[in-house]
Amino acid sequence: MSTIYVAALNFRDEYGALEPSMGAAPYGRPPVAPVLAIKPANCQIENGAPIPCPRDVMKLRAGGTLALVIGRKARRVRELDALEYLFGYTLAIDVSVPEWSYFRPAVKQRCRDGFCPVGPRIFPVSAFPDPRAITIRISVNGNLACVASTSTLIRSVPRLLADVTEFMTLNPGDMLLVGEPFNSPLVGPGDVVRVEIPGIGALENPVVAEVAP
Repeated sequence: MSTIYVAALNFRDEYGALEPSMGAAPYGRPPVAPVLAIKPANCQIENGAPIPCPRDVMKLRAGGTLALVIGRKARRVRELDALEYLFGYTLAIDVSVPEWSYFRPAVKQRCRDGFCPVGPRIFPVSAFPDPRAITIRISVNGNLACVASTSTLIRSVPRLLADVTEFMTLNPGDMLLVGEPFNSPLVGPGDVVRVEIPGIGALENPVVAEVAP
């Protein structure tokens, strides 16, 4: 499977909500480079597959978002050329145990089994000539819970690709999630999460109670 990277703090309203605390220890200033998390292979599930909710957790955060699928090796790409390195776009749900610290790797909260549904299809870059105007809708049990737009990204799709590949290489098949929309819904066992982007389609996954090993 590919490696999935998640850009944190990339929607302006999410960044704004946390900005007052960014001057606190241990860093004392806002981040300069992109803040990234990783979704390893164990996180990845398909459209329709169940998202397991750990037995010791009441609710999960379901950050439905846009996923950029890398088409060729990308290292130190220019913002002007960034879209040439994409194979296309798909949908993803960045599932996590709610937490608000970006000062430590939240592996236990973000990297559990089934914590990143992706799919169901990949659409070519040509389908969205302007990636600054993509609308993301997240619904729970058929009720609209959150609407976001890539027009409010701090780092646009080309800028994000340029900034990330400045210090790391992205390989064909890797995915880069553009960020978690602010106020993404909380879900629990029995809920069904649906993420929609007009022109791409929908990704829908039920949440179930984790089965004891």
